[in-house]
Amino acid sequence: MKILIAPDKFKGALDASEVAEAISTGLREILPDAQIDIVPMADGGEGTAEVISNALGGRKVTCKAHDALGRELEASYGWIEKEQAVVMEMSEAAGMRRLRPNELNPEIATTFGVGEMILDAANRGAKEIILGLGGSATNDGGFGMARALGFRFLNGHGNEIENVLELIFLDEILPAPQSSPSGRGSREAAGEGSSLPAIIAAVDVRNPLLGENGATRVFGPQKGVTPDKIGEFEGALTKLAGVVARQFGVDNRNEPGTGAAGGLGFGLMSFCTAQIRPGFDVVSKAVGLESKMKKVEVVITGEGSLDRQTLEGKTPGGVAELARRLGKRVFAFVGRATEDRQVREMFDGIYQNARAEMSTEENMKRAAELLQGNARQLAKDLKKAASS
Repeated sequence: MKILIAPDKFKGALDASEVAEAISTGLREILPDAQIDIVPMADGGEGTAEVISNALGGRKVTCKAHDALGRELEASYGWIEKEQAVVMEMSEAAGMRRLRPNELNPEIATTFGVGEMILDAANRGAKEIILGLGGSATNDGGFGMARALGFRFLNGHGNEIENVLELIFLDEILPAPQSSPSGRGSREAAGEGSSLPAIIAAVDVRNPLLGENGATRVFGPQKGVTPDKIGEFEGALTKLAGVVARQFGVDNRNEPGTGAAGGLGFGLMSFCTAQIRPGFDVVSKAVGLESKMKKVEVVITGEGSLDRQTLEGKTPGGVAELARRLGKRVFAFVGRATEDRQVREMFDGIYQNARAEMSTEENMKRAAELLQGNARQLAKDLKKAASS
């Protein structure tokens, strides 16, 4: 039997490779002769850069950058020599994982460090940057990233704006002088050419910048935006979008994915002419998922939680859709699963780690063990079906 294992991470417990190895170990106990191909996956969220870099033979490089609160750190990303390409994640600089829970402060959190990483890649001679947008601690619309690239944001008195909520007073955006080493991206956004690499923003959500389904209202609270501040953040990002439209002649605020990473998707499109693409599609192409799937009979995918978001570009949904198109049986291994019929019907079977008698903390600690047990059960089920 030929089996493809293509899961995402179990956040907080196992990365995608560890998930796949645990499943493979369980399967082999029952099906020792099975031909198993492991393809760790991601969908634009955390882990995307590592998955793509490993698949394409990239090496890790580092650069100086700043976290969301302005503290200097050493950020890393993948350099793919053959293609002169880079894969990186915004969370490496401006992610929640860089902060302690009591440090979340979206009023001062900035994507400035992401811009620093982009500039470092450009200075290395990168022709293309694939940038994963998951796990952000920011809600600044990419304003901080643009400042790192050399853009200046001025209020009506000609004073520079340095805080996201002050964008409500934004009057003018100045591209950096071409001679400025930090202005590499500015001319492109204004239609005058640029030396920035082509940027592909890989996203795992389709939210626009503004509105009920936008960056602030949907994702802001998890980053520390309090109910009384939602209107202020929405107003600031609305003003940013309006001035960008007026000055650059482009209005990206309603484009799917512009609300990703606190609106960084919007900033990348507006200031770097980036393309926003579903992260699953970007990763799938990089790892050659379709060609690998054509060679097997059974496909296994999964991630920590199977829910309605699975339908919105998450790894299990993408794998299941491709498997169905190719006529392959597909099974999901998850931490916990929704009872939603539309989600469950995507798979031929769902195996979940959740146990009524087990706390979430214990479940996460024992994730690999539980995955192995579920894999043994699937192997028995497959064996039984083959003999009947």
